[in-house]
Amino acid sequence: MNTISYKTVSANKATVKKEWLVVDADGQILGRLATRVATLIRGKHKPSFTPHVDCGDNVVVINSDKVRLTGKKMTEKVYIRHTGYPGGQRTTTPKEVMRRSSTRLIEGAVRGMLPKSRLGKSIFKNLFVYEGAEHPHEGQQPKEI
Repeated sequence: MNTISYKTVSANKATVKKEWLVVDADGQILGRLATRVATLIRGKHKPSFTPHVDCGDNVVVINSDKVRLTGKKMTEKVYIRHTGYPGGQRTTTPKEVMRRSSTRLIEGAVRGMLPKSRLGKSIFKNLFVYEGAEHPHEGQQPKEI
């Protein structure tokens, strides 16, 4: 066999084929949903995956207000952040985050699963999360997942 014919194809911005996908979060567990969405956004499900290129799809998550957490995590799990000032440690629970904006809960979970680099920031812009069943991306004819 001719070994020269076997070459690793590396995708670039011009050769990547992006699709639009819709994921319904109704009744799904937060962590499992976030891992699936992070895989789709990153493009790891494609055979042409290249680690240093944004080769993932655009993902629209609907019904983010109906996502669930297992066990007592809704009230007992704690998110910790710091304001930067002395004594500025603040804590919140997923229940408080959901009360303010349920889209932040999914966005935070997915963002934590992406690379912490410029590429991760650009990939995160391919995620669109909405609380209801309607979304403004019908013109792109997204596929249901």
